[in-house]
Amino acid sequence: MKILIFIITYKASFRVKNILKEMPVNFLRKFDYKILISDDYSGDDTKDFITELKNKYKNIITKFNSKNLGYGGNIKKCMKYAYKKKYNFAAMVHGDNQYSPKYLQQMIRKIIKTDCAAISGSRMQIKKSALRGGMPLYKFIGNIFLTNFFNFLHGTSFTDCHTGYWVYNLNKVKYQWFKKFDNGFIFDLDMRLKLLREKLSIKEIFIKTRYGTERSSIHLKYAFFFFLRTLVKKILK
Repeated sequence: MKILIFIITYKASFRVKNILKEMPVNFLRKFDYKILISDDYSGDDTKDFITELKNKYKNIITKFNSKNLGYGGNIKKCMKYAYKKKYNFAAMVHGDNQYSPKYLQQMIRKIIKTDCAAISGSRMQIKKSALRGGMPLYKFIGNIFLTNFFNFLHGTSFTDCHTGYWVYNLNKVKYQWFKKFDNGFIFDLDMRLKLLREKLSIKEIFIKTRYGTERSSIHLKYAFFFFLRTLVKKILK
């Protein structure tokens, strides 16, 4: 069974190093796995840290985009690689280290056991945990409001519609879908909506929230009103 772990980075710097330290390597050794680090033209020292990691660790592949593709564009590039190399599953980890890689073990086990289309990590299944993990209050309230609004529109019961932590079953998630997906920060919403339209299952696992004083730039353009506007627009089509 082939599993690709892809780490998308943009001005992530030393945080990529910290991600590798938490990677559940002993578990992953049970599979034919690779770790792809794809940097989206950071222009800082992120490339130096990634190059150092490739020389230090086995099973690492590095890609450096020649121009900025955007959040969704970088994901598309990684997924294209996964399909080309015939991986069974692809797991996305953000380079800012907001989502701990240790949960990959639980997520991969669950997606194999349930044969669902995707697993997402939810910070909001235990809401007090999200606040203890440092989630800003405005993000906490916004997440609850927008997730409930999404559930109301679609008859679903998700606890966190704003997570960027995913594992995909590539036997069910189709590459041709991606052409119409957003190249920016709405990619995850596009994926969630498409899976629902195809009547495919998305399951959640609980993950602890963690926010640091230093973050990469990967989420700075993802605004409350932009998600809401896009969701309504897609519903009205």
